[in-house]
Amino acid sequence: MAGVEKRADFEDLLPVMANKLGGEGLINELCNGFQLLMDKDRGVITMESLRRNSSFLGLQDLSDDELASMVKEGDLDGDGALNQMEFCVLMFRLSPELMQESRFWLEDAFEEELKSDGL
Repeated sequence: MAGVEKRADFEDLLPVMANKLGGEGLINELCNGFQLLMDKDRGVITMESLRRNSSFLGLQDLSDDELASMVKEGDLDGDGALNQMEFCVLMFRLSPELMQESRFWLEDAFEEELKSDGL
C-alpha cells in the first residue's frame, strides 16, 4: 500500500510543478529526473537503475514488484526499459489533472501558432 500512497503524492505535486514552472520548465525537470534515474551505460531506465537510484526520489521503500510494475507500465516499445519519451509520457499518464491541463496548453499553442500565421 505504501507504493500507492507515494504515487498519489506524486500525482498531487506534478500539476503544482507545471503551474510553477510552465510547460517547458516541467519538461526540463522531467528530463532531469530521467537523467537521475537512468542507467548511464544504456541511456534508459531499467529495473536495476530504478532500484539503485530510487532513494533520490524517496522511493527506496518500494518493492521490486512495484518497481517492475512502474517500468512495465511505461514500457511502450516492450524492450523492458524506459527511454526518455516513455518516461515523460508515463509521468503525464500518472497525473490525470496534468493530462487535462496539457490539453489546454496544446489548444493555446495551436491558437498562438494560427495567430502568428495570420489565420
